[in-house]
Amino acid sequence: MMPHQTPDEFEKSLARQPLKSIPGAWRAEILAAAGGAQPAAQVVRGAAPGFLAALRAHLAGMLWPHPKAWAGLAVVWVFILALHLATRDGTAPGGVQSRGPSPEAMAELRQQHKLYAELMGSTVTAEVDRSRTPAPKPRSERLVVPRV
Repeated sequence: MMPHQTPDEFEKSLARQPLKSIPGAWRAEILAAAGGAQPAAQVVRGAAPGFLAALRAHLAGMLWPHPKAWAGLAVVWVFILALHLATRDGTAPGGVQSRGPSPEAMAELRQQHKLYAELMGSTVTAEVDRSRTPAPKPRSERLVVPRV
């Protein structure tokens, strides 16, 4: 690049130049050398090719700027998990049973709804009655009324 050209001008001048083809002998030699070569990561580390090697390379690139900070964070999470497992007991959280409410509790709840509806007047009664209406039928079971 010349000292007085901007990067955009340099790219434009490169775009104007015609592309030259690589001689056939050079191309064959380059492809043969590339076909027999192993990736540098496998030669240096001896890692097996595949998903785990790619994952390791990706994680190493992502965690490289601050490896001690990431290691400390991992230790903290392992400690939290160990503490959670050590203090956990066999019951469900909050003592909640896995079954639904008992029939007695449901009857009491219905009674409270009725009493509330009587105290609030007719507007709430209509809302309570509306909530007990059956769900709409699927469209295939609805009657089709022709429009006039």
